Amino acid sequence: MNGGITIDGLTKRYGGMTAVDDLTFTVEPGVVTGFLGPNGAGKTTTLRMVLGLITPTAGRALIDGRRYADLREPRRVVGAVLEATGCHPGRRGRDHLRILAQAGGLPAERVDEVLDRVGLADAARRRVGGYSLGMRQRLGLASALLGDPKVLVLDEPANGLDPAGMADLRDVLRGLADEGRTVLMSSHVLSEVAQTVDRVVIVAGGTLRYAGPLAELTAAKGETLEAAFLRLTSAPGTDPATGATTAPARG
Repeated sequence: MNGGITIDGLTKRYGGMTAVDDLTFTVEPGVVTGFLGPNGAGKTTTLRMVLGLITPTAGRALIDGRRYADLREPRRVVGAVLEATGCHPGRRGRDHLRILAQAGGLPAERVDEVLDRVGLADAARRRVGGYSLGMRQRLGLASALLGDPKVLVLDEPANGLDPAGMADLRDVLRGLADEGRTVLMSSHVLSEVAQTVDRVVIVAGGTLRYAGPLAELTAAKGETLEAAFLRLTSAPGTDPATGATTAPARG
């Protein structure tokens, strides 16, 4: 799949604990895909395996048909944000991006282009230590965009953003998808996900619960995304709204 992400039988075990269990799904170009699950569902572990930071126990994760380690120019293929705290607080935003561009062999003019795209042009000369969490999220997204990649992998990009920042992020992600890029984002902000994504992948307990169009998921039972998420991720025999144990249905 050109520019897409393919997850095939992906599994990660730590001793006797299985963090990710035989995940199989695809992330398509030209759409925004939300990667959803409760805490401990295996989302971050999966994203780290996609990016070659963790070695799978079994299965494979491919970006544009190759493992991350086999990409010749990874920064030009995939941009990633796994946390918003990886910046020296004494550096100015623009200088942080200039260092990353130089290290990655990327054109210096990309720095101002990405700062403008994520709405940080006016704060480019401020030191990162004075940035809010939302501004650091924007800086992380700017760093992911430096190589003009065809694939974006974003872990909780909406964390710390105010409503205006979320609306801006939504516009940026939709614009990237409209350009034919692959956008995979994890998030706990289901109300924002419902306004942003085209497709969703839902995991719980390291296993796949749903992968497909958001519209089909919510239309199937006339549910909101939140209601469908709670239903799919609740443990068998529990009420998804309260967590209380329920008796199995009889009939």
